[in-house]
Amino acid sequence: MSDTSPPIHPVLLAGGSGTRLWPLSRKSYPKQFSKLMGEESLFQASARRFAGAGFAPPVVLTGEDFRFIVTEQLAAIRQSPQAIVIEPEGRNTAPAVLTAALMLADTDPDALMLVAPSDHVIPDADAFLAAVAAARPRAQAGDLVTFGITPDKPETGYGYLELAARADPTAPCPQPLARFVEKPCAARAADMLAAGNFLWNAGIFLFSARAILAAYAAHAPDLIAPVRAALAGAQNDLGFTRLAASPWATLPDISVDYAIMEKADNLAVMPYAAGWSDLGGWEAVWAEEGPDATGTVCTGTAYAIDCTDTLLRSDTDGLQLVGIGLDDIAVVAMADAVLVARKSDSQRVKEAVALLKSKDARQATQFPRDHRPWGWFESLATGSRFQVKRIVVNPGAALSLQSHHHRSEHWIVVEGTAKVTVEDTVQLITENQSIYIPLGATHRMENPGKLPMVLIEVQTGSYLGEDDIIRYEDVYARS
Repeated sequence: MSDTSPPIHPVLLAGGSGTRLWPLSRKSYPKQFSKLMGEESLFQASARRFAGAGFAPPVVLTGEDFRFIVTEQLAAIRQSPQAIVIEPEGRNTAPAVLTAALMLADTDPDALMLVAPSDHVIPDADAFLAAVAAARPRAQAGDLVTFGITPDKPETGYGYLELAARADPTAPCPQPLARFVEKPCAARAADMLAAGNFLWNAGIFLFSARAILAAYAAHAPDLIAPVRAALAGAQNDLGFTRLAASPWATLPDISVDYAIMEKADNLAVMPYAAGWSDLGGWEAVWAEEGPDATGTVCTGTAYAIDCTDTLLRSDTDGLQLVGIGLDDIAVVAMADAVLVARKSDSQRVKEAVALLKSKDARQATQFPRDHRPWGWFESLATGSRFQVKRIVVNPGAALSLQSHHHRSEHWIVVEGTAKVTVEDTVQLITENQSIYIPLGATHRMENPGKLPMVLIEVQTGSYLGEDDIIRYEDVYARS
């Protein structure tokens, strides 16, 4: 990529809340923000992949519940976004892509957009960037370039791309595309693998803002006015671009594949064979982690005795997991939920989530740690009239000035220093010191230090729900 070429604008889609990797991925904290593979989250790895020479800062599209997670994770890898756009509610990828295109076209109609989900694994970043560079001329010429992955098995969890008759699936440049193919049955997937002219649909695209806006005008014109209205009514909120909710609510739930790509006639596909996964299930995680000679993967404090083709994963500090004599099994253990399934049945995890939802189990959607803009907390013990929490407050962060109708609180600082306001009194509480917050008292907690502050909170009262909060002031503008 030439240093004099205009930069490519990464558009990272980070609003999904998939459950195929439950219990690690849940609605309140989905897989893109989890450290599934290594010390960085999938979102951080995606942002880092498209950073540096040749790329503009990313445009991130996400949901209300994830906005502060996005900023925190970008700050941790020292990246500043071009924009973080908050979708009022999930409407799939077609409205999201259109939103980014309209924003970029305001300053440069010919801006190149690299649209990518933020929950994929691409082990060889340099190889993928070379593929992006190879696809760039076609995108600049006005084509819509999609990236197709060379399949290595008859996968039924992906859509496929059928190459045109004259296309070369191993070519180092974009090839003509015949059509998109829906997720197949096992027999059809085997036939397509054998045919050799099908690629997996990665859901990654490169095109100019001008070209994709023309495609929307031709194939999905009904989406344009509501998205324009959502942008026109957008508010700048703590650096976020918060789209207007009313026009956004009128949009259909539709993917960019259905709305545009399956109808457009200026498509090209860039073949890519250097490794990719959307981590669509625990079997995919097992494969990406690199099984040992017995086909076994152990993560965290997990251990195997005489196991084969098995995934054992403990995602809770201090939780010891041991498998004995297992074959084709996936076990994922967290503090509040454990999954045990045949590894080959990992696509059925959504059935477990549906079952737990029917039982009103919190574990169906809520992560053990509740992430907040100021840090996070987790419940350590609960009873009919008490709850014990561990609360971690980031350096310089502050909880809202608040009170409670139904509970009193006792705070014990165990790491760092807390600046505590109770009614008109402000004081510093250091390690091994505590303070009592009477029921109804107006109070606030801040971390004035340079390291995370940790405290234990003991709540007592008739009702302990998170909705028993009356906020008077909040630096994060929460209602």
